[in-house]
Amino acid sequence: MAGGQLKPLATGLLLLNFCMYVIVAAIGGWAINHAIDHGFIIGPELRLPAHFSPIYFSMGNAATGFSVLFAVVAGVVGSASAMAGYRHIQLWDADSLPSASSVAIVAWTLTLLAMGLAFKEMERGLRNSRLKTMEAFLIILSATQFVYILAINRASTISRRTW
Repeated sequence: MAGGQLKPLATGLLLLNFCMYVIVAAIGGWAINHAIDHGFIIGPELRLPAHFSPIYFSMGNAATGFSVLFAVVAGVVGSASAMAGYRHIQLWDADSLPSASSVAIVAWTLTLLAMGLAFKEMERGLRNSRLKTMEAFLIILSATQFVYILAINRASTISRRTW
């Protein structure tokens, strides 16, 4: 019975995480598009600037490029995690748990990596409001994804004991 009580919690967290991961991926996609459109323009003489970085983002600092790239990867993997989690919540059995749990853990670790890079970006300063929004979502997602993982795994542990 207790495993069934965690199902609404897991469903709510799954929906919240999916929406937030899509927003993180969208903001990261915007940042990459902005960087491509407003990046370095190399003239006919092909001379690179003195401190050229292939991951250059004009709207942030030196950590922005890495933070955005890992945020996009975390957003895409997190969205895929939500799709596997949706299937698990539909079935809610031990056979669908390993795939949902493993991809959720991978998404969580990528989110933690992106969050760490976002902390470095915050430390260096000089970022716009969209990047601040993405950083805040990554911090929130690192917690909610962890609680989601605990909810689906705890429910399966309780279910196994009642058999």
